[in-house]
Amino acid sequence: MKPMAEPDHRCGFVAVVGRPNVGKSTLVNAMVGQKLSITSNRPQTTRHRILGIATGDASQIVFVDTPGIHARHRRALNRAMNRTASRALIGVDLVLMVVEASGWVNDDDRVLARVGRVARIGGEAAPLVLVLNKIDRVRRREAVLPVLADTNRRYDFAAAVPVCARTGENLERLREVVEAHLPAGPPAFPQDHFTDRSEAFLAAEIVREKLIRRLGQELPHRLTVEIERFVEVEGRTVINALVLVERNQHKAIVIGHGGGRLKQAGSAARRDIARMLGRPIHLEVWVKVREGWSDDEHALRGLGLAE
Repeated sequence: MKPMAEPDHRCGFVAVVGRPNVGKSTLVNAMVGQKLSITSNRPQTTRHRILGIATGDASQIVFVDTPGIHARHRRALNRAMNRTASRALIGVDLVLMVVEASGWVNDDDRVLARVGRVARIGGEAAPLVLVLNKIDRVRRREAVLPVLADTNRRYDFAAAVPVCARTGENLERLREVVEAHLPAGPPAFPQDHFTDRSEAFLAAEIVREKLIRRLGQELPHRLTVEIERFVEVEGRTVINALVLVERNQHKAIVIGHGGGRLKQAGSAARRDIARMLGRPIHLEVWVKVREGWSDDEHALRGLGLAE
């Protein structure tokens, strides 16, 4: 049962968009106060639409984390991620466009154009707030001012807020701006909910994150993780995770010499999943070859990666 709201309570859905690797997931995790979306220094880490629910005394903000919008559509997986990001824009109350504080690039133009196209399809456009992220990388803070002036010439943003999602700098100001654009209304979710995703989904994403961080440039986008078993047994959660790759040589890379890479990733994932669930877990991870899965629409739907 949803809690009763105060008369001036606000609640709304806020899509977070941007090109790959600008820090959208880090921003959502920081605003919600929970790790929902996995992060890495590799673009296209986020593949799904994930809701992050931040509930306060006077508001409930439902952030919609999306895959990065990118120009290349060579594989079905890339096209599916772009569709997911676009559909997440329909029907929201506010859009946060995340751009690096170092300056606007061509891929940001593509994101802005897609936001405009989806807005025209979905009806009345939601307000668009510019979030200049990674201000910690700007040596002199006054250097952000010409970037703000440049971006404001490109679009009539409802507001512009410089932040550092990694350190939390200026996130309270961003929260105030977001709340000011939300409609009045009761919470959409119970107060103890922080995402719409299942524990099994979050566990699979954590396993994938640990592998991506250890694979570097080798094949982070050619693998995915699905949970085959997630059950409670004698006071602990037993999880069987299957890592899917496309070729036998990919399997060897993921496993590593003497199985070392897979063991390291599994140990790191086990710690994070146990911390997330707040209870003991038993995690088993193994690797299987499924050729061509990333360019097969039917396979992507079966894996929950395409609508």
